[in-house]
Amino acid sequence: MPVKCKEEQRHLTARVEGELDHHQAREVMEELDRRIDAAQPRDLTLDLGGLTFTDSSGIAVLIRTYRRMGQIRGAMRVVNTPPQAQKVFQAAGLERLIRFE
Repeated sequence: MPVKCKEEQRHLTARVEGELDHHQAREVMEELDRRIDAAQPRDLTLDLGGLTFTDSSGIAVLIRTYRRMGQIRGAMRVVNTPPQAQKVFQAAGLERLIRFE
């Protein structure tokens, strides 16, 4: 599984590992949706420290997850973004929408 989650007092941490391309994006989105639905977290930390590659599919995953957290009135932040992924997300302007740390 490319997503490992840990829940603690309505805070969900999800670590994405490996490549986040069109082959993995659907699986990652479905797992994040399941975990968000089950935990109903106030906060989500998306840890990309294990990410080795992403393309525009990663943008879609982040936007969908951000919107899903908005639906349940939760907050989201992204941490440990690798340089290659950071370039992709910056090119898309995601830092105007999502908090990166």
